[in-house]
Amino acid sequence: MSRFLRWTAAAAAALLVAGCGGGSSDGGRDEGKGTSSAGETGQAPASAPPSTADLPASLTSQHLDWHRCKATKDSGAPSDDWRCATLKVPLDWSKPGGRTIGLALIRAKATGSDRIGSLLFNFGGPGGSGVSVMPYYGATVSKLREHYDLVSWDPRGVGASEGIRCRADRDIEAAEGVDITPDTPAEEKAYLQDATDFGKGCQKAAGPLLAHVSTTDTARDMDLMRQVLGDRTMHYFGISYGTELGGVYAHLFPKRVGRLILDAVVDPTADAVGHAENQARGFQRALDDYLKSTGQDPKQGSRKIVDLLRRLDAKPLPTSSGRKLNQTLAVTGIIVPLYSEAGWPRLTSALKSAEQGDGSQLLALADDYNERDASGHYGTRGHAQRVISCLDDRQRPTLAQTKKLLPEFERISPVFGDFLGWDTAGWCHDWPVPGQYDTPEVGAPGAAPILLVGNTGDPATPYEGARRMADELGKGVGVELTWKGEGHGAYGNGSDCVDSAVNAYLLDGTVPKDGTVCS
Repeated sequence: MSRFLRWTAAAAAALLVAGCGGGSSDGGRDEGKGTSSAGETGQAPASAPPSTADLPASLTSQHLDWHRCKATKDSGAPSDDWRCATLKVPLDWSKPGGRTIGLALIRAKATGSDRIGSLLFNFGGPGGSGVSVMPYYGATVSKLREHYDLVSWDPRGVGASEGIRCRADRDIEAAEGVDITPDTPAEEKAYLQDATDFGKGCQKAAGPLLAHVSTTDTARDMDLMRQVLGDRTMHYFGISYGTELGGVYAHLFPKRVGRLILDAVVDPTADAVGHAENQARGFQRALDDYLKSTGQDPKQGSRKIVDLLRRLDAKPLPTSSGRKLNQTLAVTGIIVPLYSEAGWPRLTSALKSAEQGDGSQLLALADDYNERDASGHYGTRGHAQRVISCLDDRQRPTLAQTKKLLPEFERISPVFGDFLGWDTAGWCHDWPVPGQYDTPEVGAPGAAPILLVGNTGDPATPYEGARRMADELGKGVGVELTWKGEGHGAYGNGSDCVDSAVNAYLLDGTVPKDGTVCS
């Protein structure tokens, strides 16, 4: 089971590039706005973060030991420009003097003499490793590095920051055979049992950490990071899920907001079902644009893909690796190239090959997404995404409730609706810890202007989310910039208009007019 990641376009492009050499899972929320009480979650309410004065000196005065970054089993060491360190943060922010955990940080210092401060990056997910992605993204933001130290980190529960692995590789591969759009009572039972088993695995692996990996926890980590790095205000670049994190930070610490860029904006008014509907809408919209680019009628092209997926549900396709391409893996493989227009030719080739009876290319795309290497080892980004989002999201649709939602999902997207609809039942089913809120609180009255960048062709975070985030942040705070483009995210994707506006904001403090459109 895999919910589609709200993941940066840079990371998606990296998947596509890595896969070219061959290869071996967001509507409106009005009710329940805000956070749950400490009694429901075991944590302090999000509206009352500890002040700097309440934190022990062992946290606020810690010295970061910056050293050369080491290679990991999943990636090589970055160049000498990058240095790594570990920041201590409270496991439980309601007990800042208690047990601590370590967060992995990475930094490249500003190259120019006119330094503004640190610029923190979160690339999305949730569950994305900033330590891994930041060096890759460094070339895209080289102009910003002239005036900022570029800083990113692995959020709690991710990668080198107490990263949570809920399943062994063999169990992940076995779970790929579970039908995520069940057609019979037996398949429904297996689907929900798989979700229960996954949650138990996370609980066993994470222990007490499982209840302390929320977006609110990470926003508080960010403010401690800001202080330890020596910055008076927070300068931040959030992409995809990173925009939700940025909004939560602004709500908690409005007076500490410096220059915040939120690109590929998550709709903060959408609950768990609303997010799934948004993604169904966004991916179908991107697929329609792709089909038009190949000269196909979107309705006919979608119908052809639906027919292929139905055939795979009944009989998976053979591949060159000896593994089978089933319906679940095929949907994942179709999703990946939609994150970037550069991936569209690869989607054309993979679909053509599948129609001819060979599932190898779609399987390779799915493996890229699932972080599966040629030896059968899987990454844990999807594990971290699930433990974070299930701690955030209080909504838990039952099987019966989900079945009532399916017709609307299928109306929104004939290709992806069924999968994202069923996902609402299974994603956090029988989760070991309760969710914190229906929707995140991002209102930030009194904060400095925050620039929001929405892309009309964004598949994972549809562009309507930027306007909704602006409205929720409050009058005079949220400033919307729209790009009429394709792919997930806008900055660095080929628009001089977008890049110039973002650079002017971050480097000079120039705020564009709200509602500016880059075509």
